[in-house]
Amino acid sequence: MSDIKKDHSIGEGTGAVAGAVTGAAVGSVAGPVGTVVGAVVGGALGSKAGGGIAEAINPTDYSRHFETAYKTAPYYTAGREWNDYQPAYKYGYDTYGQYRGQRFEDVEPQLERDWNATKANSRLGWNEAKGAVRDGWHHIERAMPGDADNDGR
Repeated sequence: MSDIKKDHSIGEGTGAVAGAVTGAAVGSVAGPVGTVVGAVVGGALGSKAGGGIAEAINPTDYSRHFETAYKTAPYYTAGREWNDYQPAYKYGYDTYGQYRGQRFEDVEPQLERDWNATKANSRLGWNEAKGAVRDGWHHIERAMPGDADNDGR
């Protein structure tokens, strides 16, 4: 499999997971059946969004970019490692497609609520992770023409 096709598949997969989690949460209001239906529909929509993002931003290049730059970011805390920040950047990548067209600031409360469930082994609380998530979000946004929050950050 070529690297481009593999990265596109990764984008679809991360989009599908983010969409399924959100769909299940929204569907839960309707009970167990709503949870299942929400997860299926959210996963399908997330996969499509993730594939489109992977075409604009190669997920491997995205990760490499931030791995080389995170220690110079204004939100970096001395003593933290890539393993702490990588989940935050990944979270920005994964959720961008889910909320595409919306401003980061408008969805930040939801992102904060979901951070602990998605942070993997990161030692960062939301207040420490937020800058990396926002950086990742805006990095994709600048590459996606016509998005709402494309203000040059």
